Amino acid sequence: MDATNFDVARMTRAQRAALPLNADVAHALAEQHGVCTRPLAMRRIDTTTGRTDIVPVPCGSTREDQCRPCAEKARRLRMTQCRQGWHLDTEPVTSRAKPSEDHKELMATRADLLAAYTECKTNGDELTCEQIADSVAELDAELRAAGVRGRLTPLDTPPKPVKRSTRRRQDTPELPRRPIERRTVGRVFAGRYRPSTFLTLTLDSYGRVDNEGAAVDPNRYDYQRAARDAIHFPALIDRFWQNTRRCVGWDVQYFGTVEPQKRGTPHFHAAIRGAIPRSELRAITAATYHQVW
Repeated sequence: MDATNFDVARMTRAQRAALPLNADVAHALAEQHGVCTRPLAMRRIDTTTGRTDIVPVPCGSTREDQCRPCAEKARRLRMTQCRQGWHLDTEPVTSRAKPSEDHKELMATRADLLAAYTECKTNGDELTCEQIADSVAELDAELRAAGVRGRLTPLDTPPKPVKRSTRRRQDTPELPRRPIERRTVGRVFAGRYRPSTFLTLTLDSYGRVDNEGAAVDPNRYDYQRAARDAIHFPALIDRFWQNTRRCVGWDVQYFGTVEPQKRGTPHFHAAIRGAIPRSELRAITAATYHQVW
């Protein structure tokens, strides 16, 4: 037994418990090199050879308490996006490449196979249907490899989704509804100024709190409403931006962050590209909170 093993063997149980775990060492090493600390294991299958590999994929978390390297990467990405896109005065134009002859041939072959699959399905020929499905899967892989984007028509018609009711509450405050223009750039004032808007949304008070955020009068504090607002806050923010875009009439772009207040309620800050009147923002906020409940 060497000296190192001998020293470890002589340690007490408390001393051994104080030693770092291998998981903690690996976590610290990953953070030091800027690698995801909790990668997701994804299975990759080679359709030609049948070989299966396990590929680690970064978790992509934006929370530093969950994965610091991924959160730092996301923060730097948002900073770059803001720096490059915030001061644009023209809409970005995305030019699409024209379909090549290979694209057309692959798509035409897929259409023929789709028709043959439908006919075999009607005749009950399951074996031929499986062979056609394998061929279509190979064609789809070739189309993706060739750079074709978009949704491809599935072989089997999926069931119709359950439609949610779009009936609005009759007591919902009325908001102006303008046709949404295909633009993200705000208005220009005086021929040269293109101001932005900084917005802060705060939930209402549920009762007085002390310096530590605890309720001064627990019997009068509205705990149910506070819990409900905290749980459904993402739905509030999502509906707020839907109503905002419908009300102002253009595709509003923003950078935002949510931070908890001392009393535990979410607090939302957003920097909006373009100027929106305060009266419209107040009306949108009131209508959004009313609609979600």
